[in-house]
Amino acid sequence: MEPHIAQKSPYVSNVEAGKDYYWCSCGQSKAQPFCDGSHKGSEFSPVKYHAEETKTVYFCGCKHSAAKPLCDGAHRALA
Repeated sequence: MEPHIAQKSPYVSNVEAGKDYYWCSCGQSKAQPFCDGSHKGSEFSPVKYHAEETKTVYFCGCKHSAAKPLCDGAHRALA
């Protein structure tokens, strides 16, 4: 099953050191790029991201990154 493409660009997010974030892997969450439980009943599950430092990160929006949950530019190759 292929994930829904939420958007063809990364989500720019400010993360705080020591906090955990749960990235949506199915693309159905209304709280993109984070999980809201929309995957329930599917083969998808959220991906945990632990922020080691407070900074800006780029979470994958297309759900096809090889560096999940972060963007690796895979959206550029999507039709």
